[in-house]
Amino acid sequence: MEGTLEVLNQLEAEGVISRYAIGGAVGAIFYMEPFLTYDLDVFVFLPQTAGGLLTLSPIYEALKQRGFDAEGECVQIKGMPVQFLPAYNPLLEEALEQARDESYADTRARVLRPEHLAAIMVQTGRDKDRQRFTTFMEEAPLDAAYLQEVLTRHQLTTRFNAWKPTS
Repeated sequence: MEGTLEVLNQLEAEGVISRYAIGGAVGAIFYMEPFLTYDLDVFVFLPQTAGGLLTLSPIYEALKQRGFDAEGECVQIKGMPVQFLPAYNPLLEEALEQARDESYADTRARVLRPEHLAAIMVQTGRDKDRQRFTTFMEEAPLDAAYLQEVLTRHQLTTRFNAWKPTS
């Protein structure tokens, strides 16, 4: 994964992406025991086209020039499938803005805060998110007050309370 992170950092330094952060199951491993996952979810801010649309094309073109090809919804970067996901709603925008710089081996990696990872699981609402949620809530180092602020701000408190493990 270190080589993949180096490529992501280069894309950011070159302005191909303005900011990135790791989310999903790989983002969660920075805070707890790993989950089985297929790919690396990378949230990005994308430049708008002249018509106001968001497009992943500049990322895919820059990666293709480096010899990395798209396979389905992912790009294989140094042996790791990477899925680029635009920050398409206020929660994801906030999460990306407030992501933390962490280290993976000797390489910088920007990772979503655990509170945002939990809120995104709740917002997304997929079965696999719900299955992972309880373990994440038990193991990840969460700031409970900050998590409550995020949930309230993004109107996720009711769903969170329905998902929350009972003690």
